[in-house]
Amino acid sequence: MTPNIAGRILVVDDEEDVLTFIGTLLEDNGYSVIKAMNGKEGFAKAKSELPELILLDISMPEESGVRMYRNLCGDPRTSRIPVVVLTGISHDFKRFIETRRQVPPPAGYFDKPPDRDQLLAKIKELIKPKTLA
Repeated sequence: MTPNIAGRILVVDDEEDVLTFIGTLLEDNGYSVIKAMNGKEGFAKAKSELPELILLDISMPEESGVRMYRNLCGDPRTSRIPVVVLTGISHDFKRFIETRRQVPPPAGYFDKPPDRDQLLAKIKELIKPKTLA
């Protein structure tokens, strides 16, 4: 029998409790989790790890999620990785980002704290499990 590997997800958030909560939720559901505390660290990890999905906070110190999102969209190595915005300002961000012509809208938006089932359903929609041979 081959084990199911759900995929690798990069979680970028400056709040340690959010990283722990989301990381535990994802790991409990078979995902491998990569964590970053700001946009600069998150973009570096996105380029080096090439996750199947990125969960991204918007309001962070050092480098915001908005800048990281722009960087992701502008880099050929990361531009196809789906990004789900996970933030306390998702409505305002959604309205803002959808008026930008330079970048496509993210694959999804969730307010903090996200509904566990809805978040997992969105993740499953965006990345398909892989099977190890």
